[in-house]
Amino acid sequence: MRVNNALDESTTVHWHGLHVAGPSDGGPHQVIAPGKSWRPSFNIVQEAATLWYHPHPKGQTGRQVYRGLAGFFIIDDDRSLDLNLPNKYGENDIPLVIQDRKFTTDGQLEYETSFIFSRNGMFGDEILVNGEINPTLKVGTAKIRLRVLNGSNTRIYNLSLSDRSNFVQIASDGGFLNRPVKLRSLEISPGERAEIVIDFSKYSVGDSIRLKDPSFDIMQFIVNKRVEDKTTIPTRIGDVKKIPRSAAIRKRTFVLKSAGGGVAKQDLTINGKLFDLKRIDETVGRGDTEIWEVRNPSSPGENLSLHPLHIHGIHFQILSRNGRAPAENERGWKDTLLLHKDETAKLIMRFEDFKGVYMYHCHMLEHEDAGMMAQFETK
Repeated sequence: MRVNNALDESTTVHWHGLHVAGPSDGGPHQVIAPGKSWRPSFNIVQEAATLWYHPHPKGQTGRQVYRGLAGFFIIDDDRSLDLNLPNKYGENDIPLVIQDRKFTTDGQLEYETSFIFSRNGMFGDEILVNGEINPTLKVGTAKIRLRVLNGSNTRIYNLSLSDRSNFVQIASDGGFLNRPVKLRSLEISPGERAEIVIDFSKYSVGDSIRLKDPSFDIMQFIVNKRVEDKTTIPTRIGDVKKIPRSAAIRKRTFVLKSAGGGVAKQDLTINGKLFDLKRIDETVGRGDTEIWEVRNPSSPGENLSLHPLHIHGIHFQILSRNGRAPAENERGWKDTLLLHKDETAKLIMRFEDFKGVYMYHCHMLEHEDAGMMAQFETK
């Protein structure tokens, strides 16, 4: 890869969800100065998945992502191409990045930098899909695969269809689920991806269906033609093998919370510590399997109630949420996990691919920029 920085400020490019060696990860260590280039090299050593890339400079990730530096990174493999799923890019296999934005009266992007926005995150009052407001997609009476990415800085979406019809989820962050999961709604937090299939064969030409959130209409589908659809959704899709708990040689605990009760701007911490680029917070052994317990406790007077945790360089499996088994659509490979208020989740992961230094952080980007980030080194 060759990344040329034609900006007048430094940046980085992080391959979110990609398994690469630490020096190629594109975190805050791999800074690209203005006018300079970065040339990482890596092999793809993972299964088909919908990934993305975005900047990750220390303290500036939220602003740079908000202003447009993000895109899809889609991996295919023999298995994904052999399945008879919709897979014609731009026709029946369509990536959708959903982002909320705020505009000035003259149509320019407005990014808040005040105290409250650094604490609570940046919310926009317009929803963009692939850069467009209120887009319409014309579809035939066929199955359409949507690769949904929540590319917003802070906003969490609960997606559904306007007629409350079911759709199926076939993949999560790291690839296919073992079986398709029928859903009526889908909660998706910043950084998460979900591949869903909507079957429009039950509709008539001229019908209009909206993809929506309780607060917004996201986009509209208009059925404009009747077509023959030979695609199928198999009952078995992925090959996700559970990592046995007995394989874990170590358990770690991580607490995401405010350290100062909302008094100071820079007080969003993991295990009571603000991010320090010079500090390695955890060291893991290459080939080791670990269980990470992550907690989101509430504090008196604290309204920062949600934190999506993203771990660089690996994918994990969710063992439990508050002691209960994860939902069916969370039983595949994940790299980002939404923690609700007072929730504790247990994750199991193998550090088997590469050595290097990697980040783990809240993917509400203003929280990350305010210090809710740490790093581990795989040796």
